[in-house]
Amino acid sequence: MATVAEMDTLNLAREAMAPRRPRGVSASFKRFFGTPLNALITLACLWLIYRLVTSAWGWLVTRAIVEGGPQACKGGSGACWPFLGAKLRFMIFGFYPYAEHWRPALALALFLGAIILSMMPRFWGRWLVWLWIAVPLACGVLMYGGVLGLPVVTTTNWGGLPLSFMLSFVGLALGFPLGVVLALARSSKLPAIQVIAIIFIEVIRGVPLVSILFMASVMLPLFMPDGVTVDKLLRAQVAIIIFAGAYIAETVRGGLQAVPKGQHEAAAALGLGYWLSMRKIILPQALKIVIPPLVNIFIGFFQDTTLVTIIGLLDFLDTVRASLRDPEWQGIAVIEGYVFAAVVYAVFSYSIGSYSRFLERRLKTDHDRSPGH
Repeated sequence: MATVAEMDTLNLAREAMAPRRPRGVSASFKRFFGTPLNALITLACLWLIYRLVTSAWGWLVTRAIVEGGPQACKGGSGACWPFLGAKLRFMIFGFYPYAEHWRPALALALFLGAIILSMMPRFWGRWLVWLWIAVPLACGVLMYGGVLGLPVVTTTNWGGLPLSFMLSFVGLALGFPLGVVLALARSSKLPAIQVIAIIFIEVIRGVPLVSILFMASVMLPLFMPDGVTVDKLLRAQVAIIIFAGAYIAETVRGGLQAVPKGQHEAAAALGLGYWLSMRKIILPQALKIVIPPLVNIFIGFFQDTTLVTIIGLLDFLDTVRASLRDPEWQGIAVIEGYVFAAVVYAVFSYSIGSYSRFLERRLKTDHDRSPGH
């Protein structure tokens, strides 16, 4: 072992070899701002941010109108918050009967509660399967009624935020297993299964969601037997499930290709069959790899539910637009309505992105091989 004197000499040598940081005002200026041109750009950006923040604060708070009606907002120069107070329930629940708003509110609370529980690792278990069977059924009963003394509310009156959540989350929840199955089929060595999966995926991905919704709403009834009708909301939901499944399939297939070949060989060496090796070894690694692109798909589909307006369904953004077309408020609170919608979409999109980052950290299995570990 080295003596104390040798250790001191070694530390002094390291200090002498270490680069010395310049000191003084000029050195601090260079460290924080770099060149004079970079300093000017930084100061200009700070000034622009200051002006934007002060202007937004003045419009949102200082000059905002908080009481009164349309006439009070016409004479003001700030945000018209009475508009949100007057139209909030319609923007959230749409044309659902006013006296029955507690039903979609309760259904939305149950749905969000199930999502929050599913996101917590401590609650992961098989019981979640039964939870996700019970919650959609309970939400459907609450929304539609017809039992337990609840009056019937047809799907033509559903709208707003509950409809957006149902179309997006149910579509993605059912589209995900469909996408996994399609990805496995496209990666299969059986030609017939592979060709069918390729045709399905490429045809669905080759057309926009608008055209699929149009086909489901307008063209499909033409091929149905006389007297047989399918609910418009159900047709839209199936169209979204199929469209999501095709996109998820290609993402999952990319994850399957990214799994090292040695993992397949290791599974074969352990004597595992195809399905057991996929379920225990290959698919978990593939899904972990494709978490970021899957999140992009989820956020995109949550925002794309606005396209259902072409078939006569009013989601959250469409109810906001309908509120802005009210003759009493028309041309008065346009910015306020779209700002409110943007905040709602931003909150849920950011929440999904934050949870994906948490999931990536939790599922990280890489080992740090840096020196000293």
